[in-house]
Amino acid sequence: MGRRLQPSRNVDYLARQLETIWQEIPQHTIRNLYQSMARWVAACIQSWQKRHIHSAYTRCFDRQKMDQRTCIKFCVKNEIKCTDTFRMLTVAYGEATLDRSNVYRWYKMFSKGREDVNDEERAGRPSTSTTDEKINEVEKMILANRQITVREVAEDLNISIGSCHSIFINDLGIRRVAAKFVPKLLNCDQKQHRMNIANEMLDSVRDDPNLLQRVITGDEAGVVHNEFLPQGRTVNKEYYLQVMRNLRQAIRQKRPDLWKNKNWLLHHDNAPAHTSLLVRDFLAKNNTLMMPQPPYSPDLAPCDFFLFPKLKRPMKGRRYATLEEIKTASKEELKRF
Repeated sequence: MGRRLQPSRNVDYLARQLETIWQEIPQHTIRNLYQSMARWVAACIQSWQKRHIHSAYTRCFDRQKMDQRTCIKFCVKNEIKCTDTFRMLTVAYGEATLDRSNVYRWYKMFSKGREDVNDEERAGRPSTSTTDEKINEVEKMILANRQITVREVAEDLNISIGSCHSIFINDLGIRRVAAKFVPKLLNCDQKQHRMNIANEMLDSVRDDPNLLQRVITGDEAGVVHNEFLPQGRTVNKEYYLQVMRNLRQAIRQKRPDLWKNKNWLLHHDNAPAHTSLLVRDFLAKNNTLMMPQPPYSPDLAPCDFFLFPKLKRPMKGRRYATLEEIKTASKEELKRF
């Protein structure tokens, strides 16, 4: 006998949590959600009905077409004239009768010995865009530049965007991933922790109006330090440790008053390289003050919601031939901050 599954002891607790979360949602949000769902369901039903009706009509038309061809074949076998065949089909099928030219064409084919009433397979127009040469060229371009867009590939190879999409997905098995922030649903503890940190930071600003001028994260007075990740490298704890050392030297040169008073604060997110034991020991030994950062909160990291979008906006839509051109353009935009 199989073992009976016992209900989880946490069901009641989870139910209470869900009820609490549901009560926290504003009523107008729930109303808008219901209205959106109703419109979406109605649109889905309407679309399904159109597809269903069109599919039923197509199946019925195909069946009648096959039936009429069978009737034409029967008339040929019984040596009934083509004009009489067309007249009898018109009486039997009315407006759904095949046109005169089709009836004559199939009558002639059956008279020459054809037996099959189905259409012959068509080879179709040969594709000039999805050849082996084009596929190899697309693959080389992608391997050379992983950031290239489908439109750029299509323009360089003089093929349509649809053919380029087909090569990407069907032939190379490649899909494009957007480098965007994906919102994460926080649990109750994470929401409370986020609120506590936000209130703590607000209290700190009220107590010290000049607090933000002492935060090193890309402040309004300009970028303190920037460096580009070498090709083939990843941001691990060893690399980020060297970045912290370079940052301290930059602060000593560009913010001598903050360096002298030792009252500057470092604000970075909770990336694994930032929170590694190696980096935390280095910051602790040098008495570096840290601004708190709640988990999964990129909107509270100025580099994420202010610096990077503002840096990308003027560079968007422009093409760069080399990596050095990208670095040069980035440095020029950083100087404008």
